Amino acid sequence: MQNRAPNRNNKTFQKKSHNKKPFNKKRVVKEALPADQVKIVLFNKPFDVLCQFTDDQNRATLADFVREKGVYAAGRLDRDSEGLLLLTNCGKLQHTLTNPKKDTDKTYWVQVEGVPSDESIYALNKGVELKDGLTKPAKVRIINEPNIWPRNPPIRERKNIPTTWLEITISEGKNRQVRRMTAHIGHPTLRLIRYRIGKYTLDGIHNGEYKVL
Repeated sequence: MQNRAPNRNNKTFQKKSHNKKPFNKKRVVKEALPADQVKIVLFNKPFDVLCQFTDDQNRATLADFVREKGVYAAGRLDRDSEGLLLLTNCGKLQHTLTNPKKDTDKTYWVQVEGVPSDESIYALNKGVELKDGLTKPAKVRIINEPNIWPRNPPIRERKNIPTTWLEITISEGKNRQVRRMTAHIGHPTLRLIRYRIGKYTLDGIHNGEYKVL
């Protein structure tokens, strides 16, 4: 019996030929720089400053404050937030600090409207359901007002409504997560300052200034 060549117009043949698994390229892992070449800049970002070095709308950027060359922000800090921003020339370090799987702790000092109840604080610690999913358990506690610089412009406070300072530590980075967490419990964020990223803190750095490690 004569062997027939496969009919490439046959639907069965086409289906099988399209079932091949796509070729997956291995993700390139950035190599760490030698320790003596790594540059780390800790910047205390003021309110209303963008976390980038250029802007086509003439808004304040990192270039107005940071003079170090060849460094880039590891993660972001919203324009309306203040505090610690880490910049580095090491891609490996950037990846470590920003990769959600690495669970790098970040601590914020947060001024909220009103006085959260114990139940609300417990809810934040346990995790709250936001539009993009449940937040991981956090560490949240009420603190005294920290010894910090005045904000320019000042926050808008409503008469007869007190404010409360919270210390919030999270290990993930959903978009505007801390603000959404406090809004979820009915206490909008009025001022947000990032104090710590991993082992790095704001200690000894004035607002608008930076230090190089």
